[in-house]
Amino acid sequence: MAQNKLTSVDFEIFGNVQGVCFRMYTEDQGRSLGVSGWVKNTRQGTVVGQIQGPEDQVKEMKFWLKNVGSPSSRIDRAVFSNERDIPKLELQGFCTRY
Repeated sequence: MAQNKLTSVDFEIFGNVQGVCFRMYTEDQGRSLGVSGWVKNTRQGTVVGQIQGPEDQVKEMKFWLKNVGSPSSRIDRAVFSNERDIPKLELQGFCTRY
């Protein structure tokens, strides 16, 4: 039953993550893992967003955000917050917000 558990988590990524296609790669990675969510740049130079989906896929996405990112990015720090179990997905698909 645990593999069907849905989870939601917010993230903020610090480092050189703007102007390096970070959002586009995040969107592609989210779609390939089959998670829902969104990503956007902040005025502070970070990237924020939310991921929702099966626990294992969300865990993989968190690893990717913290350790991989886009080829030209430099990730200094990844902060995950508001992690919670959800009864059903609140978001559909993965998109970039502006």
